[in-house]
Formats: sequence, C-alpha cells, structure tokens
Amino acid sequence: MANDLGLGLTHKSPLKSTIVSSLLLLLSLQLIPHVKSLAQNSSTKQSFTMSSKPLLRSIKQVLPATPKHWVGDGFHVHPVFASKAFTEELSPFLMFDYGPPTHFPPINAGQNPRGVGRHPHRGFETVTVAFQGEVEHADSVGNRDVIRAGDVQWMTAGRGIIHEEYHGREFSEKGGVLEMCQLWVNLPAEKKMTKPGYQAILKRDIPAVEIFNASSEAGECANNSESIGKVRVIAGSFQGIKGPASTFSPVELWDVMISKSNSIVDLPFPEDYSCIVFVRRGKASIFGETGNSYEVGPQSVALTERKGSVLRVKAGEDDTSLLVMGGSPLNEPIAARGPFVMNTWDEIAQASRDFYNGNFGS
Repeated sequence: MANDLGLGLTHKSPLKSTIVSSLLLLLSLQLIPHVKSLAQNSSTKQSFTMSSKPLLRSIKQVLPATPKHWVGDGFHVHPVFASKAFTEELSPFLMFDYGPPTHFPPINAGQNPRGVGRHPHRGFETVTVAFQGEVEHADSVGNRDVIRAGDVQWMTAGRGIIHEEYHGREFSEKGGVLEMCQLWVNLPAEKKMTKPGYQAILKRDIPAVEIFNASSEAGECANNSESIGKVRVIAGSFQGIKGPASTFSPVELWDVMISKSNSIVDLPFPEDYSCIVFVRRGKASIFGETGNSYEVGPQSVALTERKGSVLRVKAGEDDTSLLVMGGSPLNEPIAARGPFVMNTWDEIAQASRDFYNGNFGS
C-alpha cells in the first residue's frame, strides 16, 4: 500500500491516523489563504473583463417617416421628430426638418428666390446642413452667407435674432435639386440670452474619418480591412477627431456614410448622452446588446436607450447615409411657442413683447 503523503505512515495505526489527520488539517489551513487569494484574483480579473467590454445601445423607439409639408415656398420637409419634438427625451435637440431631394425650376426674371421671409428666434440655435443645392441666410446682426453641398450654417439666436432663409440666387436662376435639413438645438437656461452669433462651416473644414467593418468585440473595427465608409464630424468628436462647430453644451452631430450593403460598423458614443439615428438614404439595422435588431427605413428615426457606449449599425443598401446626433441632456423645463424656446411661459410672453416692441435682433 502506498504511504500517505510519503511520510512512511499507514492507516492501520490509530496514532498514525491521528498524526496524519493533524498534518492534513495544518496543511489545509496553510493552503486556504492561497486558495482565497487565487479566487479573489480570478474574480477581480473576471469582473474587470466584463465591465471593460463596451455595451451596445438598444433601440427604445423607431419613429416612421412623416408626411411632408411646406415651410415657406422653398422647403418641402418631413417634420422628423413628429410628436417627440420639444421634449426632454431628445435633449439637447428640439426639432428636425428634413427636405429630401426636390427639383426646383429656374425662377422667372424679377422673381425673388424661394424660401422663408424675415422671422424672429430666441433661446436656441438653428443648424442647417446642405446636401445638394444652395441655401442663403441673412440676419439682423449683419451676417449674410450661402452654403452649398456639404456646408453647414450654425446660427445662435440667443437673446434674439431676425433672419431669413431662401435658395441661393445662383441656384434659383439655374434651377436644380435641393436637399437639406435643419435642426434646432436648445441652449442651457444660463445661455439663452447670450449674444446672437453665426458659424459658417464649410465642407473643407469638416473632418472625415474612415470607418471599417466591426470586429467581434463591440467598439472595435478591423481597420486593416478595406474602408467601407466615413464619418463627417460636424460637432463633438469621433475616434478622437473633433468637429469644427462650437457649442454651448456637449453636442454630437455626425454625417455617416456606409458605402457597402451588409457592412456592420461600430460607432463609439458617450454612454450618458442622448443618441438619435436618422436614415437619410438607404436603410439600416441597429443591433442591441441582446442581439435583437431594428430596421430603420429612409426618413425614419431611431431613439436609443441611454445605456451602452457603442452604436452598432448594419447597412441594408449600398450608399446608406445616416445623421447621428445627441448630447448631454439639459434636464431643464422646455417652453416652446412658434419661433421662441425658453424655460417658462413668462419668458415666452416676454420674448413676444420684446419682438413686437422692436427690442429684438441686435
């Protein structure tokens, strides 16, 4: 029979059995701290691994494409946010109009360009993106500018501005296809009465970051593969590249293009921000952490849960185009009426008085 523990003792002697039991007990007591240490290390390592893996953003709701309506005589737009407009759920964004590609014939001699005449704003910012054609802007503080395909105009209404928006003169005389959108971005309460301002952001000043097919791990891209699209960073940052827009609160606005159908991309996005995905062209599926996916069609918009730091998107068609937007929610009351967005109805009434009394727009 083999000796226990190699000590030359057998189980036949009670004394020897007692000695063996004592030795085994001492040995086990000596091993327990080491076993605990190993277990703790293993637990710590496992916990770190699980917590360090980025979570995918899940879809909370998909808003279908809405019927179009005219704004002035120059912009035939979808009110994208529909009944969700001017709610805290979208903060800091308020409203979103998208004008799909629309052909306009040349204007007649002596005819004014199509558009929207002079009107006031207070308490927020307007962001206009031109995809095709030209949009011209003029305001009461002396700004006048034309944006063309790929350009952006970012106007701060602040304490009050009066402006007009219309088709560019050259575009109007030649005619052509216009495609554009306008977003309203709320200002924090402490900044609502800031001085009006205007940022002309040209296409050449907007950085474009190449994107690649996603790897098996969320948040990673196999960047040794062929590029399958790009992200134009208008505001905020993407993969360390900052956009040119200056904002009063943290805002992300990306123009995303995915060139190949069935490509899957992972777009890192700040976890505590609102995140909204609009399908401008094509269609896309958005995958959540559970593996479920939601298909979002053209001119539809997906609202995501405020949980997860990666947006996983699969293009359903070649040349799928998205606008991805969001930001740090302001968590402030929203009082909106017509062209004014403030925090209380008393402030809205004051804005109306200021406008009609001529104390506005400078």
